[in-house]
Amino acid sequence: MSIAGDAIVHLIRWYQRHWSAKRAAPCCKFYPSCSNYAIQAVRRYGAFRGGLLAVLRLLRCLPWSCGGIDDVPQRYSVFYRFPWSKAHEEPRLTPLVVDDKENGL
Repeated sequence: MSIAGDAIVHLIRWYQRHWSAKRAAPCCKFYPSCSNYAIQAVRRYGAFRGGLLAVLRLLRCLPWSCGGIDDVPQRYSVFYRFPWSKAHEEPRLTPLVVDDKENGL
């Protein structure tokens, strides 16, 4: 991963430890949480493309959104939820088993 990618991951980890941990209860309506999604996206696609996916995920986190399971796409595309996209993936109904080595745990 690049220096920029490492810096973004460290900033997100700082947010998780110092800001998000002080909240009363987890309140993210998506699985994985937006911060974990951002870490996975940056590790998989780099700082720019992964960061763009993370920003688009934050924009989907609106009060009228249903939430649910929203994994990082296997093939990069900002349109991966649209059926006409070559990288289209149907939303999952059950969470994937995540490798702890991929998440840095």
